[in-house]
Amino acid sequence: MRVSVVICTYTTDLYPHLTEAAASILGQTHEDIELVLVSDGSEEVYALMREDYGDHEEVIVSMTEENVGISEARNHGIELATGDVVAQIDDDALAEPDWVAELVRVYEETDAIAVGGRMTPAWVAGKPRFLPEEFYWLIGVTHDGFAEPMEEVRNTFGSNISFKREVIQSLGGFEGKVGRKGDLEIQAHESELGTRLRQEYGRGVIYNPEAKVAHKVFDYRTHRRWLIKRAFWQGVSKRGLEKLLPDAATAEESAFLGYLFFSATPRRLSSLIRRPSATKVRQLVWLYLLTGLVGIGYLYGIVKWRGQVLDA
Repeated sequence: MRVSVVICTYTTDLYPHLTEAAASILGQTHEDIELVLVSDGSEEVYALMREDYGDHEEVIVSMTEENVGISEARNHGIELATGDVVAQIDDDALAEPDWVAELVRVYEETDAIAVGGRMTPAWVAGKPRFLPEEFYWLIGVTHDGFAEPMEEVRNTFGSNISFKREVIQSLGGFEGKVGRKGDLEIQAHESELGTRLRQEYGRGVIYNPEAKVAHKVFDYRTHRRWLIKRAFWQGVSKRGLEKLLPDAATAEESAFLGYLFFSATPRRLSSLIRRPSATKVRQLVWLYLLTGLVGIGYLYGIVKWRGQVLDA
């Protein structure tokens, strides 16, 4: 099974990280791999890609005509891909050597049309002790309690997700208008696509936690102010997704809230009673602070778009 892996970037600042991401793909144990590198409108980045990878027979190097954002840049890469499966990884991520092999294993052993894996943290600036693992999804890491192995979910992270090529092409790829655009800051790229996947095919993404990708967590992502803003805009994004796709399912969000209240909270309280610590108290406080901020963002989205239909 041939797998095309798409990596996009838009600035020379991130280029050194892209080369590390690319090396992690070219060093995969699965042999039949095509790497598609996309410069999102940057001539400088494109020139660097051409210099470093232009002569590599298993690497395609291309550029969008202008900066179009991550969704359209990924779509550009999908159009160029020739593999049976198209996978995505971010420019600041590192795939485990058997990542593609684990994705392929699920396709070969099941009738999956989409497969995703687990995002693990690569702490660049150290692990923030106050941040509860249930909210690692804010920093691009698979959170505690996400899903069971081989469970079908709406979506995994965009840095660890794959689709049969004919399936994602039939869906038109990622929605280009989802993402930061003007004052519309809907971040639910993968959720939007996963929702349309379910609507069109009645199927979801098979989650294989053995297909691992490490996400670099830079210093700014561990700052309290950044996390507060991120949580708020995630709430806004969830409401925006409902406006874009009125039939969008919210089962995942409801399940996560149930997990927080009926599983995570009792476990944390029990641990706190048995062995009290300031860190456990801080994490419990932040657990509910971040939950509240997502809720406030969602309510803000209701007010912001009341009576409006977002044109996706």
